[in-house]
Amino acid sequence: MRFSEKWQTAFEARDRPAFCNLIDDDFEFIRHLSGTALGKEEIINIWTKDGPRPERRDYRIVYENDELLVSHQFIHFPNGSSESVLVVMLLKNGKLTRMETGATPMPS
Repeated sequence: MRFSEKWQTAFEARDRPAFCNLIDDDFEFIRHLSGTALGKEEIINIWTKDGPRPERRDYRIVYENDELLVSHQFIHFPNGSSESVLVVMLLKNGKLTRMETGATPMPS
């Protein structure tokens, strides 16, 4: 099974154990707006929390191999705003080691 399929399944189910297996302990998530980084536990907590979260639409894989996964999606936030988001994931030994996003605000 490709990494993207495992990732999508974990994300949709908010599956903490699956994320723990897919993400490297030295993982960094680089926030596109501030440039600040989040670690493994911080990002897993965000992705698995109960309650509403931004809605992903038109999710698609742009490119994937054993070292790189690039995806695009539109994110719709609870406040009514939305963004076009490009996500780049660096993979090593089947685990996510780094993730960066680039986002463009979309008109309402």
